[in-house]
Amino acid sequence: MNEDYKIKLAANTAIVASIFSFIIAMLLLLNYYQLKANDPLELESMELLIERLKDEPNNEDLKQEIRSLDLLARKAFFTSQWQVKTGRYLLLLGSIVWVFALRYYFTSKAGITEPDVAQVSDRTARTISQRWILIAGGAIMLTAFLASFAVNDHIRLYQASGVVDDSERTADESIEVIAITESPDADQDTQVAEEPTTAGDLPAAMGEEASGETGAVTARANHNGFRGPFGNGVSYHKNIPVDWDGPSGRNIIWKAEMSKPGYNSPVLWKDKLFIAGGDKSIRIVYCFDASSGALLWQQEVKDIPGSPTAPPRVTEDTGLSAPTLATDGTRVYAIFATGDIIAFTMTGTRVWARNLGVPDNHYGHSSSLIVWNNHLLVQYDSNKGGRLLSLDTATGNTQWETARQVGISWASPIIANIGGDLQVVLSAEPLVAGYRIDTGEELWSVDCMMGEVGPSPAYGEGLIYAANEYARLVAINPAAAEPVVWEDDEYLPEVASPVVSGGLLFIGTSYGVLVCYDARSGEKYWEEEADHGFYASPMVADGKLFAMDMDGVMHIYSISKEVKKLGTPVLGEKVFASPAFSEGRLYLRGEKFLYCIGNE
Repeated sequence: MNEDYKIKLAANTAIVASIFSFIIAMLLLLNYYQLKANDPLELESMELLIERLKDEPNNEDLKQEIRSLDLLARKAFFTSQWQVKTGRYLLLLGSIVWVFALRYYFTSKAGITEPDVAQVSDRTARTISQRWILIAGGAIMLTAFLASFAVNDHIRLYQASGVVDDSERTADESIEVIAITESPDADQDTQVAEEPTTAGDLPAAMGEEASGETGAVTARANHNGFRGPFGNGVSYHKNIPVDWDGPSGRNIIWKAEMSKPGYNSPVLWKDKLFIAGGDKSIRIVYCFDASSGALLWQQEVKDIPGSPTAPPRVTEDTGLSAPTLATDGTRVYAIFATGDIIAFTMTGTRVWARNLGVPDNHYGHSSSLIVWNNHLLVQYDSNKGGRLLSLDTATGNTQWETARQVGISWASPIIANIGGDLQVVLSAEPLVAGYRIDTGEELWSVDCMMGEVGPSPAYGEGLIYAANEYARLVAINPAAAEPVVWEDDEYLPEVASPVVSGGLLFIGTSYGVLVCYDARSGEKYWEEEADHGFYASPMVADGKLFAMDMDGVMHIYSISKEVKKLGTPVLGEKVFASPAFSEGRLYLRGEKFLYCIGNE
């Protein structure tokens, strides 16, 4: 290729790149000024409909109209986010091509011939003109680029104001686990008969090493991860309180203030409660006495090889400590948005720590850990690709790693016994898939999910249940030739994970609707609306459904095909984490305090 042709190609490339970049810049600026002048998420009509609903509380058509309008607003919000983000990258790419093409053109042009004296004045004038053109063009593009961030901030103001919620908010609670063999007893006069939530029996106990004492310890006696045994949202403890009041202190056994924020849920092993928190300067693992609330120890997560010098950028509603911890009774394990993963003994001695690489998640990492025997399982699905890892619980060394052809996900793994195979099940776009725990081999997958998945899957009635807002709710039989048993798209969770009990499936939505389905057929039995949405996952304990809304109100129901509400006790502060249970006790993490609730 001769030099003249290269110069001409560079000139044409610069022209095309400049036009392209200018168009993108103008669109971004136009979008910015439109947002400044006209609120795209203005919901005066919604406010009017809500006012009408106060006068017509039983108007089902009006309720459906409000839901539809809310859905349109949410879709408009995320479409705008995607457009601005894409435009920003296109502008940056176009500008880079433009600058390099111009640089090559001018450098090459200047070197072809030596200018004579008569050309110097003209060349100087052209150079000055070109310089001002570059400065003006660069100023426009820089302004548009900065405006794109201002637009994002502008949009986030609507989230903060409560007009819309971020449907890709991280699942602030996740999934950990050990094992179960039978279901809680059902109250026959108020419930559907409870069936086992696993197909086949799993080991009911962990071995001597995992328990830390001679003999076996029944895993279901502990709440060793988010949503209890297997991460399925079913606890096996009894005498759980159904009446309390945080502001007055009624039935509040103790509350403890945490020095650092976090969205992870409390986990329990015998008399020890574990939780984590963190900010830009420090990340901490805490251990409390579950009976008294006394802080037994706290350890800073630091000095980890490969850990980033500065934490990654995360959103305020995810933070750096969103994933829930896991414990096997010998060690407690924690992971943070920095990619740091660490293990401590039950008395706070650091055992091992490593960095898995900073996850490329634009909200922050939130997939929780899950432990089975000597396998610490990590779902690591990010913008750079997906992978499932198994780390040795004693050393932190990688036992196996499986690549996953999926998009980013904030969901967490669960464990299920499917057809005699003990599997870890994950949900992300586009796959819900099961993997063998001891080898990481993929056993099955179903292409059925869309979007950036927040809710974790659930297992019960021999089926896997997966859902995501703006996608669908799917019941899957992995062993069937046609694995999708039923699906629905009327009510979809944004963050809260589904739970199965007594042949019923329960879903909590971010717009405040709690729904009950027949787990096998998908028939909808009932729906109830709350004043606030659900980010904490609904849990089943003591034969009852516990669903905590974001305003700190617990909605308690009988496990029944009919609506049988048992109470709405109030905590007194906002709640995004899911509850943990022990015999006669319930533990909740609010925005500021950790609570132990019991029948005094």
